[in-house]
Amino acid sequence: MTTTPEHDARIAKMIFASVYPHYVTKVESKGRTKAELHHVIKWLTGFDEKELKKLIDEKVTFETFFKRAKLNPNAELITGVICGYRIEEIENPLTKQARYLDKLVDELAKGRKMEKILRGT
Repeated sequence: MTTTPEHDARIAKMIFASVYPHYVTKVESKGRTKAELHHVIKWLTGFDEKELKKLIDEKVTFETFFKRAKLNPNAELITGVICGYRIEEIENPLTKQARYLDKLVDELAKGRKMEKILRGT
């Protein structure tokens, strides 16, 4: 499934700090912790808690967030459907990276074991 240029631009311009509280709410409402969320984010992006807080405080866009990230080489093992898109078929690299994060947050909220979420670890 191909994303549209408008869809890709919208994701690029979204502020990470505006989405992050939704991630926290989603995982905590399902009995997971903020620490587990941070662990998943660190696995995907390399950002520790201090760096994450800095990015949130700076109100960076998803484009900047993923430009600064050191994406885990096993991120390409993240597959499946999220938000109506099959991740492995998304052509825009930034949109794909954002959907990687969405998928990991979703799996965490659904109670998937951490070893399964953190592919190849």
